[in-house]
Amino acid sequence: MVHERVEAPLMARAASKRGGSIALPAIEKLVSRYERSTFAPQGGRARLRLSVPDSDEVWDVVLEQGIARIATLRAAAPDATLSADAGTWAAIAQDVGSGLDAFRSGRLVVRKNLHLGVGFLAATSGRSDPERLRFEVVRTRGARLSTMQAGSGMPLVAIHGLGGTKGSFLPTVAELSAQYRVIAVDLPGFGDSDKPLRAPYDAAYFARSVIELLDELEIGCAHLVGNSLGGRVALELGLSHPHRVGRLVLLCPSLAWRRERPWVPLLRLTRPELGLVQLAPRALVEGIVRRIIPDAEQGWTAAGVDEFLRVYLTPAGRAAFYAAARQIYLEEPHGDSGFWTRLATLQARSLFVWGVHDRIVPLAFARHVRAALPSARHLRLECGHVPQIERSADTHAAIARFLA
Repeated sequence: MVHERVEAPLMARAASKRGGSIALPAIEKLVSRYERSTFAPQGGRARLRLSVPDSDEVWDVVLEQGIARIATLRAAAPDATLSADAGTWAAIAQDVGSGLDAFRSGRLVVRKNLHLGVGFLAATSGRSDPERLRFEVVRTRGARLSTMQAGSGMPLVAIHGLGGTKGSFLPTVAELSAQYRVIAVDLPGFGDSDKPLRAPYDAAYFARSVIELLDELEIGCAHLVGNSLGGRVALELGLSHPHRVGRLVLLCPSLAWRRERPWVPLLRLTRPELGLVQLAPRALVEGIVRRIIPDAEQGWTAAGVDEFLRVYLTPAGRAAFYAAARQIYLEEPHGDSGFWTRLATLQARSLFVWGVHDRIVPLAFARHVRAALPSARHLRLECGHVPQIERSADTHAAIARFLA
């Protein structure tokens, strides 16, 4: 750790004058444990703001050139914020495994950049074993893909949904890494992976990207778990690369529309590159997202909204989002190369998990899947569109039973 005493945080210094900071020793210990091989910020530098709610204890921590240091508070907004009460900070510093547990339980709140916040927690855990949670950028033939990995054993690749990131599979990494090598990946166009402007962003393209990731990691075969768009990508991998796939877990998977699609002619003429232009002010976009998503300021949902906005409010991220959404709508359901025709040829053993209250992929799709794949297993849960977060314990227990 590099701790610049001359740059002691102004608010922490004020707290010290009144009898000493309660949480500062814990923050110092965390910063001293920073391990760059576990996590390093993109661009080589990042500023995090750590705080104790309802107090004047606030610190800025800078990650730069492979080291962490406590730095002077600045008026400019940090890249990520982490807040917890003094007791939680002390527990995190004392028990190297409790940082992520505190985040998952809601005792520690990460906002603005989940990738950076969770990466910092992983890098200050004090662990250096190969099974630890770690963040790596994997350079494949087509793109640099940002990954979050933990555990050992049979590989299990987790693929997020439209507008999501690998962070939505943090509970999966935590729950299943004791039995599997879990690899959560940001698909190209999303999260912290590359966002090529001319990419097709359809299921076949994403499937090739995952195959290139497996090739680079020297993985011959892996189980797959995908949520929403990630479920559709997992199915495409099972259909186009069956020898590279073990078992499939599909969490509220995106499936080709079966009903009339009146906007097809217009969408075929509309270019996704229009997303490079932000037609609505940032404040308006944020307001719309937070109004349509229930509990948008609470826990995991708030972190997910932050992740979506962090990427969507960049030109390349917005263009990728539009392109992927467009491809979902345009996918042909029937015919020789139609989705539902191809689905009937899937050979991999599959578990479909449906959310009873899912407003994006209705439960009615389950009967169509049963007709196409009589051998597939199905599970209904009292949740919405993201079972691995909304019903984490039930979802991961079901996944563990199925994979075993």
